[in-house]
Amino acid sequence: MHHLADKYKEEIFETVFENAYHCFVVVDGDGLITYMNNTYCDFLETNKQEAIGKHVTDVIENSRMHIVAKSGKEEIADLQYIRGNHMIANRIPVRSDGEVVGAVGTVLFRDTKEWKKMNSHIKDLLLELEHYRSQLKNQHGTTYSLHDIVSSSPQMNELKNKIKKVSPGDVSVLLRGESGTGKELFAHSIHHLSERSGKPFIKVNCAAIPEHLLESELFGYKEGAFTGAKKGGKLGKFQLADGGTVFLDEIGDMPLSAQVKILRVLQEGEVEALGANDTQKIDVRIIAATNQSLEKLIEEQRFRDDLFYRINVVQVQIPPLRERTEDLRVLSKYILTKVTERSGKRVIDFDQLVLDCFMTYQWPGNIRELENVIESAVHLTNTEIIKLEDLPDRIRPNSYSLQQNGTLKEILNNTEKQTIERSLRKANGDKLKAAKLLGIGKSKLYDKIKKYGI
Repeated sequence: MHHLADKYKEEIFETVFENAYHCFVVVDGDGLITYMNNTYCDFLETNKQEAIGKHVTDVIENSRMHIVAKSGKEEIADLQYIRGNHMIANRIPVRSDGEVVGAVGTVLFRDTKEWKKMNSHIKDLLLELEHYRSQLKNQHGTTYSLHDIVSSSPQMNELKNKIKKVSPGDVSVLLRGESGTGKELFAHSIHHLSERSGKPFIKVNCAAIPEHLLESELFGYKEGAFTGAKKGGKLGKFQLADGGTVFLDEIGDMPLSAQVKILRVLQEGEVEALGANDTQKIDVRIIAATNQSLEKLIEEQRFRDDLFYRINVVQVQIPPLRERTEDLRVLSKYILTKVTERSGKRVIDFDQLVLDCFMTYQWPGNIRELENVIESAVHLTNTEIIKLEDLPDRIRPNSYSLQQNGTLKEILNNTEKQTIERSLRKANGDKLKAAKLLGIGKSKLYDKIKKYGI
C-alpha cells in the first residue's frame, strides 16, 4: 500500500481532490489562492487560471480563509453564505516548522434533494432567528453586534477582544475616535455582550438636542413644570434606560449645566425631573463617545474634569480607516453587498485600480465616507464592476493629491510615500518586485523606505 501511494501519488491526489463532491481551496499566508479544485471552480463559475493568484475574498464571497491563514485558529462547521446557499465550511491552518503558512478550506456541497432540503431548513431557522432579533431590537433599541464590525486587521481584532473583556462589567466606557469610525457600533456591541442586554439601550446625541431642551430630554419633567409641558409629564432618557445602558454620543458638546446632573447620576445613582420635588433612584451604565479632545475642553473650562474621570474608567480608542488599510478590501466587499441588496442593482466587484485608489486615499470621513463613496459608485456605474471613473472626483488619484494641505514639497513627499506603500502592497512586501513596479533600483527603494519610515 505504501508503494502504491508513492507510485501513484499524483493520480491519488487528482482522484481525491479533483473529482470529490466537496469544494477544496488552499490559500497562502497572505490569503492568495494557490489551489482550487474543479468542483469549487464549477460551482463558482470560474476557472483555475482566473482564481489562482487572486485574493480569496475576490473569488469567494464571505470567505474567512485569509483570517484563518493569519490567526492560525481553525474554524469547523461554520455556516457560509455562497451564491444564494448556506454551505458548511471547514477552515484548517497549514503549518510548517511550527509557523502558519496558509490554510486549507473545504465546503460541503452536493446538488441533491437532501442538501436542498437541509439548506431550506437552515434558511427557515435563520429567518426565525432574524425575526426574534428584530423583535429584540425594537424592544430594547440595539441594532448592531460585534459581528457587524467587519475587519481583518490586527488593530481591530485586538480592539474586539478588549470589548469582550470590558462588556460584562458595569464600568463606564469612553469611546474615542474620529467621526465615522463606528463608535456607535461599538456602543451597541458592549450593550449586547453585557448582563444588561435584555434591558433598554438608549442613545442620546448631545449635539443634536437644543441646550434648553437637553435637561428635560435627559431627566424628564413633571406635569406643569413649564409652559407647554405634556399632561402627565414625560420620562427622560435616563428613566427609560433604567436597568440598561445610556449611550451619550458626542458628549464633548454637552453644556456644563447638564454635565452637573450627569455627574450626579454617576455619583448618586439618582435623577431629578424638571418640576419634581424629589429624586428617583435609577440604575444605568454609561457609555460615552467623542471625536474631540476632552482634555483640551477641560483646559478651556468647557468640560468638567470630575465628569471626565467618571466616564473615562475604560477608554477605547478606535483607529481611523487610514491606519488600518488591511480592512479596506473586506470592508469594501461587505459594503458593496449591503448596498446592492438594498438597491437591487447587480454590481459584483471592484476594478483593481479602484481598490488601489481606496488604499492610498486618506479617508477623512472614515467608514461613513467609504460607504457613501461605494453607494454613489453603485448608482453611477453601467457595468457589474465599479471602475475608477465611477468614483467621486475628490478621491480619484488626480484630484485627492491636490486637496492635501501643506507646501509643494510636503505634498510631493506624501504622494511619493503613498505610491511606495501601494507598490509594496501590490508586491506582497517583496521589495525587489516593488522596485521593478516603481522603475527604480532596489537600493534607492531602501533609501526611500528609510526616509519615510515605512
